[in-house]
Amino acid sequence: MTTDKVNLADAFATFDDHWNPRVAGDINDFQVKLVKLDGKFDWHHHDMEDELFLVVAGRMKMAFRDRDVIVGPGEFIIVPHGTEHCPEALDGECHVLLLEPNSTRNTGNVETDRTRRKLERIR
Repeated sequence: MTTDKVNLADAFATFDDHWNPRVAGDINDFQVKLVKLDGKFDWHHHDMEDELFLVVAGRMKMAFRDRDVIVGPGEFIIVPHGTEHCPEALDGECHVLLLEPNSTRNTGNVETDRTRRKLERIR
């Protein structure tokens, strides 16, 4: 465990790819993850894990089967476990901080070419 601070702009600058979360920190059984979004992701849900999406830069649409929620910089949305959702970057690239249990797989209940089994760490 480290007590060093993390500058989000510097951390996001360490990678360029999209839909590939990086671990920026650990909190008990949770992880702080950073991810860059571009375009639309895959519809999925998580059987056990709730997820917090905090938009740092850009805008994101969180699509649910019954509605869409637009999330802007400095705003967050919590997606409860079992809720089918589909994140989408609006207006180009979007930078998102995720807070979720360390067991959370990025594509939840589906397996796609975007599924990441082991996440890289920042630093």
